[in-house]
Amino acid sequence: MNIVLATLNAKYIHTNLAIRYLKSYAQPEYDAVLAEYTIKDPTFNIVSDLYQKKPDIIGFSCYIWNIEETMRIIHMIKKVSPNTKIVLGGPEVSYDVHDWLQRIKEIDYIIMGEGELSFKQLLHYFHGKLPLEEVPGIAYMRDEKVIIHPAAPKIDLRNLPSPFRFEEDVHHIPKRIAYIETSRGCPFNCQFCLSSIEVGVRYFNREKIKDDIRYLMEHGVRTVKFVDRTFNISRSYAMEMFQFLIDEHKPGVVFQFEITADIMRPEVIQFLNENAPKGLFRFEIGIQSTNDLTNDLVKRRQNFAKLSRTVNMVKEGGKIDQHLDLIAGLPEEDYMSFRKTFNDVFAMRPEELQLGFLKLLRGTGLRLQAKQYGYQYVDMAPYEIFSNNVLSFEDILHIKQTEDILEKYWNDHRMNGTIEFLVTDVFDTAFDFFQEFGTYWDEKGWSRIGHQLEDLFTRLLDFLEQRGNAPIDIVTNLMQLDYLKAQQFQPRKIWWQHRVLEDNSKQIFKALRENPEIAGEQFAEMNLSEKDLYKHTLLTPFNIDYEAYQKGTIKKQKGYLLTFFRKNGSPYFATIEAAKFE
Repeated sequence: MNIVLATLNAKYIHTNLAIRYLKSYAQPEYDAVLAEYTIKDPTFNIVSDLYQKKPDIIGFSCYIWNIEETMRIIHMIKKVSPNTKIVLGGPEVSYDVHDWLQRIKEIDYIIMGEGELSFKQLLHYFHGKLPLEEVPGIAYMRDEKVIIHPAAPKIDLRNLPSPFRFEEDVHHIPKRIAYIETSRGCPFNCQFCLSSIEVGVRYFNREKIKDDIRYLMEHGVRTVKFVDRTFNISRSYAMEMFQFLIDEHKPGVVFQFEITADIMRPEVIQFLNENAPKGLFRFEIGIQSTNDLTNDLVKRRQNFAKLSRTVNMVKEGGKIDQHLDLIAGLPEEDYMSFRKTFNDVFAMRPEELQLGFLKLLRGTGLRLQAKQYGYQYVDMAPYEIFSNNVLSFEDILHIKQTEDILEKYWNDHRMNGTIEFLVTDVFDTAFDFFQEFGTYWDEKGWSRIGHQLEDLFTRLLDFLEQRGNAPIDIVTNLMQLDYLKAQQFQPRKIWWQHRVLEDNSKQIFKALRENPEIAGEQFAEMNLSEKDLYKHTLLTPFNIDYEAYQKGTIKKQKGYLLTFFRKNGSPYFATIEAAKFE
């Protein structure tokens, strides 16, 4: 029999860990072909490729991001290859199996929950080695009735074979993100999360995990994401793995973890701050809400004071980037409460703040309690909410506008200095800036016409000029500085209108040749030739003292910003007083 294990990833750079575990567990008795596509690939092309593999069995790994596309493929496959057995697995189909089987007649079997043992036993059945009744953890239709078998026993993760040693994967390793798990299960019971359904945490064999990581690094992996729901639930385990990765990492490799910040001990953070190379680790921290009532209702234990201590200690260490998550739409968190949650978290200035919206996933407690909280939600994946009893659809739209600007202006780090000034000195709160600008962006219709990099600067300036109450000259200078900081070479395109007069420019360059100390001792030590000075230096009208700004003070000073674009490294900046040339 030809066995194909297929899935649709969100992006090409992603890899599916589940189908690789199924393949490795089925060997050596059964050899499956891996077939990965993306949700952007044309459905007809995917069906054509699968058909040409002459499959007797196709197993699809199903998630909220690929389920609709997967269903279209199944419909088409059954038309062109009606005898092919379709087996579905994954979190999106493990719950509400009655609905799936009664609605989608092309599904032959669904594997519920952990799939390695169930899938292999199902293959035994297909090969005549086992009665169907003895296959655990599956559901199917028989005589118009849904048949559900008891769950499969939990397998010993310590004995699972590696999912990374397939020859066909070798050339993909440097090009894609590698996902790895060192444990399954979650100790917490958050009612919006599927991980809360599996009780307890089970661990893989540590030495096998280390060997897999060594193998991936030897074959050029660049990014490794640990999919453990709470990587640091065991402090000794986390410390052992941190030490291993510090000791044996290869330059350029990044390891990303989901951690629970309020249980991380200060001595662990201190260890990482002192020993981890900069950029080696990245933390994802799910905060979701700072509303105590909301957290109680979703059974989420969280000590925000300890969480903040962790985030701030990590940030002060300067070694590890942090990605913090929020969820809008949780029970009893209205618009003003979410505004406070946002401001509480943004105050820690994470490198990335992801603002997500509640999705009522199949199998979760909140989906079962939807009526209690007045939830209205989309009835197909990803099941995102429209509203609830304290948050209107209009509120949701305003928060989505906030998210849009947050992504464009904070998470992409286009103009950190400018945003810091605006949220600290101009707007009442950070949320108010992102929300007001987001609404303005929508009203102007900019979402429909796209943007280039320069538009981000000119549109922000347009918003602030229309709103009033902002020192436009200061903001313009800060935006100019942020724009120039991001340039490796002198930009050909300048978005601002005001330029240095030609006569002034000639006078300043003449002075710089004769007395380079006016741009600072470091500039003078560069000992630039006349050619390099003219070729790599940009002068911009500037009303801020750059040296004072570096120390955290906005000090007005009429003059010019000198930007020298070095061949290696970031640009050199200095301010030159206008009074010296008047």
